[in-house]
Amino acid sequence: MTTPPSSRSERRERRSAGETEPTRATRSSRSDRSSRAAGAGATPGGGRRGSRAGAADVAAVTPPDAPTPQGRASRAARSAPTSRPTRSGKPGRAGRNLPAAIGVGLSLGAVIIASLFIRKEAFLVVSTLAACVGVWELRHSLAQGRIHVPMVPLLVGAVTMIVSAFVAGGQALMVSFGLTCVAVLLWRVADGLDDAVRDVAGGIFVAAYVPFLAAFSSLLLAAGDGATRIFVFVLVTVCSDVGGYAVGVVAGKHPMAPSVSPKKSWEGFAGSAAACVIGGVVSMTLLLGASWWSGVILGLAVVVTATVGDLTESTIKRDLGIKDMGHILPGHGGVMDRLDSLLLVAPVVWALLAVFVPLD
Repeated sequence: MTTPPSSRSERRERRSAGETEPTRATRSSRSDRSSRAAGAGATPGGGRRGSRAGAADVAAVTPPDAPTPQGRASRAARSAPTSRPTRSGKPGRAGRNLPAAIGVGLSLGAVIIASLFIRKEAFLVVSTLAACVGVWELRHSLAQGRIHVPMVPLLVGAVTMIVSAFVAGGQALMVSFGLTCVAVLLWRVADGLDDAVRDVAGGIFVAAYVPFLAAFSSLLLAAGDGATRIFVFVLVTVCSDVGGYAVGVVAGKHPMAPSVSPKKSWEGFAGSAAACVIGGVVSMTLLLGASWWSGVILGLAVVVTATVGDLTESTIKRDLGIKDMGHILPGHGGVMDRLDSLLLVAPVVWALLAVFVPLD
């Protein structure tokens, strides 16, 4: 079926306008839809429908990948930097509550100084309590790794080692340590042989790591100027922690052992070394009357040993899958989280002071 031909004038007008029949039909259908939408918007209560139609027209005209105002706002909110409100008690940049950490640290320092210069035995009580709490925390942490060490012989051994080292010296310390290891063995075997080797090994490790190393502070305290020696020992070790913390937070960029302690950096280690050398020189010359170079050697030995002690405990915690050994000290964690450096530094300081400042 053919369409009747149009007149020549009509065909000429269509060519001049550049239109075809389908184009005209399309335009007419668009105009009909627009008129219906306008009529819907003009009906009573049709303001809302009209706004919806307008939004639909805008959406139809807007390219699919063009950002909407809501999307821009949400992206801006996500990209805005988050604050670190350390004043509210939340962890700051270094991962700890700094005001609480400073307050607890000053309180512990006041207790140590008061116990040292009031009476030596008072510091002996403080160190014994700290060692017993450290034994309890380490036993609880090892239990996370299915290592159950006997508690009673370890606590008795901790008290015995620290007191005997102060009263009778190094030989008594070695005898007390040996007896503690035997007591751990017998106590655990009495409960059965299942996993006994693992638990006995864990118990001997706890006895050597906490009370045995802590007892070297008793050897320092037993000297005639024992209070001053303990003060030098604690001061230089604290210099390592404070110097490393301050420099590491401000300029730490190169991790020292990222798989063990990601926040410990080489820049922080340099800060610890500088602080330890300064503290060693000042304390050795002014408090013990030794040469300045002995203070340098003491500071360098302390910074290396303290760093090894910190990394050692970090390795233990990472292996056990825990963050802190305890929660008794706000801003610090547990007592063991403060003793990690002091424990390994104690025998080193005792040996160096015996050489640089020999006993009369």
